[in-house]
Amino acid sequence: MLRALGAVQLDTISVLARSHELVPYARLGPISRDEIESAYWRHGDAFEYWAHAASILPIEMWPYFEYRRRRSRERYKDNGYRAAGKEAVARLKAEGPLTATDLGGAKKGGIWWDWSDTKQALEIMLAEGRVVCVERRGWRRVYDLAERAIPDDLLEQTPADIDCWAHLIGLAARRLGVATRADLADYFRLRSIDWPASIEASGLVEVQVGGWKDRAWAHPDALRWLEESIRGRHRTTLLSPFDSLVWDRDRTLRVFDFHHRLEAYVPKPKRIHGYFAMPLLAKGKLVGRVDPSRRDGALVANKATVEPAHVADLAKALIEAASWVGAESVVVERLDPEDARPELEALLKPS
Repeated sequence: MLRALGAVQLDTISVLARSHELVPYARLGPISRDEIESAYWRHGDAFEYWAHAASILPIEMWPYFEYRRRRSRERYKDNGYRAAGKEAVARLKAEGPLTATDLGGAKKGGIWWDWSDTKQALEIMLAEGRVVCVERRGWRRVYDLAERAIPDDLLEQTPADIDCWAHLIGLAARRLGVATRADLADYFRLRSIDWPASIEASGLVEVQVGGWKDRAWAHPDALRWLEESIRGRHRTTLLSPFDSLVWDRDRTLRVFDFHHRLEAYVPKPKRIHGYFAMPLLAKGKLVGRVDPSRRDGALVANKATVEPAHVADLAKALIEAASWVGAESVVVERLDPEDARPELEALLKPS
């Protein structure tokens, strides 16, 4: 799944589960959270780095973020944390993978971002590629030396910037199928690219899409799928607001006619759909959303919005999600449209 998506975004918010656990749940069904964490971290074939945001990435993508590491090495070449960095490297070399806390503490004792010199040094070395995040442990990054965590054949590769961009654009295009320039750049947050040369090098095909104002490009595989009428299987599920399917608001609106916005950082009185509103995916469409929480052994839909034709899909998604997190029942507090409540509650009753 990780290789199919290219990146899975990490985030600190945990409602039903953390976002990087919700992403495989949405695609693979209700496998346990322990199995998910093990699959990400226990085999040495994934690492964390800045991609779309802080993301888990397949290990073979290491060379193609060299352009970003080069930029970081130039940016931080005169930083004041070299002494703390040398000490951290010596400890990692001697003791193996460690957290910032293991290395003396992540914070000075102040607010959230009041990092210690050790933590500052680790984050700089992470950006530069000298150390690697090889696991999250209790939400703390576990750092290791790049020379130990990354296979030699990957570590030795240092592609030119344009080759990095072309490769990442090609990966993004295959995952998106058809995309505008903004779509392709957003997937791995390529903010400054030699666009024409990167497009040519990535092998994409320029296409026209009905109803789209901007130029678009398709991956050759996507065009082949159209010609061969290849169709995927559909899941009915709730999506993390940080799922790559809905990363880009403009694209989500353009492709699904669905306005997606994370409201966790919006003042509560101004929220429309809720703190962690999860889009409802059914039959290949986004047909509603649920703002969930857990209370007294129940999965609570603080607010649920659904298209009337998809009430049964909402019920199915809620029942499966409740089972996955060990909730014994489902409670729907606010429903839009409210006149769908009798049908929904009848479907939610235990059989």
